[in-house]
Amino acid sequence: MDTAATGLTFRDAVDADVDVLVALIESAYRGDSSRTGWTTEADILEGQRTDAEGVLAVIKSPDSRLLTVERDGIVIACCQLEHRGAHAYFGMFAVSPRLQGTGLGKVIIAEAERAARETWGVREMHMTVISVREDLIAWYERRGYRRTGRMTPFPYGDERFGIPQRDDLQFELLVKELA
Repeated sequence: MDTAATGLTFRDAVDADVDVLVALIESAYRGDSSRTGWTTEADILEGQRTDAEGVLAVIKSPDSRLLTVERDGIVIACCQLEHRGAHAYFGMFAVSPRLQGTGLGKVIIAEAERAARETWGVREMHMTVISVREDLIAWYERRGYRRTGRMTPFPYGDERFGIPQRDDLQFELLVKELA
């Protein structure tokens, strides 16, 4: 058995999880705490990654699930799944920085793909990644996602998504066929 999967509990987030999930997501991507892991965006974005309103909106949306991952009763990871017709969208993926690099991310994304297939019957998973995050994109490619070259602009000027530290940020769509 994969030791990364040992003792994990997967469940949908509830309102009471909002503060813990915001702290987890922020710790995985922003500030000095994010530098403990490898998914940090601290060198390209300052400010917040998300906020309580954004997390609560995902929890409350009838077409979304915020899959929460616990070990020994402690929230250690999460990801958003959103039903978008023929495909599902994968986002808001965060693993505690101290657990990054342990194989946990692979286990979670596989469970998210399984859940999307079973819950909505979708055949594709979509996600967007900041295009300059080559290491992160390469990780997703090793999981079977492919780059599409389809870009959308980064929301410069909207601090809800962070404060850009460079002027070349954009999102690239990655897609995976779900067997």
